[in-house]
Amino acid sequence: MATSNSDRRLDVVVFGATSFAGQILCAYLTKRHGTDGSLRWAIAGRNAAKLASVAVGTGADVEQIIADASDPGAMATMAADTSVVISTVGPYALYGTELVKACAAAGTDYCDLTGEPQWMQRMIDTHGDSAESSGARIVHACGFDSIPSDLGVWHTQQQAIARFGTHCSKIAMRVKSIKGGASGGTIASAMNVMDEVSKNPALRKALANPYSLAPADMRTGPEQPNVMIPTKKDASGEWVAPFVMASVNTRVVQRSHALLGRPWGDDFLYDEAMMMGDGPAGAAKAAVVTGGLGSLIAAASFGPIRKLLTNYVVPKPGNGPSEEKQKTGFYDLRFFGETADGKKVVTMVTGDADPGYGSTAKMLGEAAVALLERDRSALPGGFHTPTSAFRDDLIDRLVEHAGLTFSVLD
Repeated sequence: MATSNSDRRLDVVVFGATSFAGQILCAYLTKRHGTDGSLRWAIAGRNAAKLASVAVGTGADVEQIIADASDPGAMATMAADTSVVISTVGPYALYGTELVKACAAAGTDYCDLTGEPQWMQRMIDTHGDSAESSGARIVHACGFDSIPSDLGVWHTQQQAIARFGTHCSKIAMRVKSIKGGASGGTIASAMNVMDEVSKNPALRKALANPYSLAPADMRTGPEQPNVMIPTKKDASGEWVAPFVMASVNTRVVQRSHALLGRPWGDDFLYDEAMMMGDGPAGAAKAAVVTGGLGSLIAAASFGPIRKLLTNYVVPKPGNGPSEEKQKTGFYDLRFFGETADGKKVVTMVTGDADPGYGSTAKMLGEAAVALLERDRSALPGGFHTPTSAFRDDLIDRLVEHAGLTFSVLD
């Protein structure tokens, strides 16, 4: 039986506070909510000395909880003490499972910034019934993977319905411009996905399914567009190249559509790519980006090369873009929507900081508080997406507090 969590000792716990993303999140929560205000929050991790250092460095002078991700008892105790857990411990497939299990069992709400679809599918299939029974609201992908894409599609559909009286039958998200750096944790998560595929080749088929995160009885549908090569005939009117995060974001969007009851039609199409410009220069740029991305993925798919990259080339977990780079980063995403009868709407979602870290920390913090304040009668237990959980409520919070914009382009 689902129950209220208002009697829990804490409102929010940041688990993984010593991670690169966790430290940025702690600084944001301190600035946004303070340490002795109405939000009762704490930081958690396995290393007491590092946790104390983070508290000093970020100003997060709050309770410190020592807990190891691999200890089921510690995860259960932490989950039982709070209303919401925010997890920044990745790769989640290696370090996130016990916490999701504990939250699902305890009726504790949970959000994270994972971009690991194979792990999300396992959590949904394994712990979905438990979360529904306990009332726990589990919301994966609350960072740049996949809030801008997921809520951007929702926003675009609402604009189409308001303007035309009907939904878009297809939407293409195009990255107009983006600036930001990658952290070791993000790269480690990507490398772990490749490790899993090498050990279990059948996983490749599941990852290729655009409906892989939908409820188990809704994992089929029409073939979805997928930009894999430089392409000119595009909704944006420009040359486009593959977008590295499309394989995650498109799955989250299709799960949202399924959880909403597929209101945009059983034939709804959605894809993502990067805008490269027009003319010969755009074609050349699209070819370079496509070739570079393909070469990197091909190299990393071989175990020995992947090990070399992990050990000697890519950033280690705990490292990432400097504070200056986080502040000067940004993104501009365009959503090209078209109704079944050919009417078109274009919307824009922007962020004012490094997408993967500066902006992600703000999005994750706002999602957690939105979850805390979301009435349980309005949002039952289970595995949700940013759209199915929050819709316009989170859009409003992100615009007001987190430096995002959602607008219509005519």
